[in-house]
Amino acid sequence: MEPNTLLDALLDEAGMSHAGLAARLNRAGHGDGMILRYDHTSVGRWLRGQRPRGRVPEFICAILSQSLSRRITLDDIGMGRPDTVHGAPLTDFIARATALWRADQERRDSAALPVIAGTRAIAPVWEWENPPEDLDVSRPAGPRVDSSDVTMLRTARTHYESMYRQTGGVATRPRVVRFLMEHTTPLLRGSYGDRTGRDLFRATGGLAAIAGICGYDSNAQGLAQRYFHQALRLAKASGDRRFGGYVIALLVNQAVFLRNYRQAIAFAEAGLRTAGPHISPALRTDLYVMQAKAFAGMKAVSDAHRCMTLAEQTAAQIRRQDEPPETGYMQPGLMEAQLAEALTSLGELTSAGEYAEEAVRRPTHARGQVHRMATLTTVELNRGEVERAAASAVQMVDLASGMESQRLRDRFDQLRRRLTQQGSAVTADAVARIDEALSVPL
Repeated sequence: MEPNTLLDALLDEAGMSHAGLAARLNRAGHGDGMILRYDHTSVGRWLRGQRPRGRVPEFICAILSQSLSRRITLDDIGMGRPDTVHGAPLTDFIARATALWRADQERRDSAALPVIAGTRAIAPVWEWENPPEDLDVSRPAGPRVDSSDVTMLRTARTHYESMYRQTGGVATRPRVVRFLMEHTTPLLRGSYGDRTGRDLFRATGGLAAIAGICGYDSNAQGLAQRYFHQALRLAKASGDRRFGGYVIALLVNQAVFLRNYRQAIAFAEAGLRTAGPHISPALRTDLYVMQAKAFAGMKAVSDAHRCMTLAEQTAAQIRRQDEPPETGYMQPGLMEAQLAEALTSLGELTSAGEYAEEAVRRPTHARGQVHRMATLTTVELNRGEVERAAASAVQMVDLASGMESQRLRDRFDQLRRRLTQQGSAVTADAVARIDEALSVPL
């Protein structure tokens, strides 16, 4: 059961309390010969995802239509078709997207959203790949949006990406979400021509993707997935296939993390196939690397090695000046760190160690370096190099100072358990350092 963010947003727009809606419903029922005894707790249950019985959803639509002076439908209050950002007109998508941003900003139940599985998880990718396209995304009503507004959104994406790399997703996500609500939502509800609209959706998609990355880093996986789906729908509206391929890579990475390996492989193939000639070498490299990790997780050795080879061949073609801004995460050493993890899954520890050591030698942003040190520590423990692993763990903790990331905390906790099992004086010091880092709650 998912929170009904659409109804929540409409009540807020109407300035109507939970008790106020319940009282109006009871009066509407009385006028129709029905005895209704709803109160504020009833409305709270509906906002958490329950659906009222009988004609009550229709009464809610009528009450809100009168209050807001426009027609409100069952779909508008989240009680019509299933809540999906795909397969719906662009205006409906915008309403659903902004409702989620509002719920996330107010720290409702959004962080506890379950991960979507099955057909609903596949549909956004399939619909990104296939017609119909958005032939005209212009909007005639509202304040005029121009190129300076789009530039502001692009600048914000770069700003929040940098913040995420330095401080982690836990601290950054509230900032991004607040920006989406306070600065992006009014633009989406403004007026713009088709070209400006496509640029606007492209820039908004970049911000939604950053929000999803921060959700992923906060281990709010269901929420992150919905932001990624939003970004993919925005990519389609923008007409930018290359950007869509980048969003696919985010979904692939999440699927690998969730150990949904077959889905990761299928999504990566979709990204490679649909983005086609528009895909950049950095993005192609990343998709091959993540396919290798997925195949390694399935113990499909030959397929894993085939994708590793493709990744290394494609990495040689990367020219940073020709890459889109979003692929800046594919910095030198990231591929090597990912390959080290794939080889570790296959038990090929000598090669994994070589790649992990090469990864930490390459300069990168602070957060990336912490993850690389965590990968090296894992490989060293697997190889029985306890003293080296302890030293790497201490260095990892030092680098992570000031970061707020649930993903990093989870890695630290896993390494702490393994170091504790060694029972030596050198690992005891490393464990103490990790405990100190974990003592501060997020």
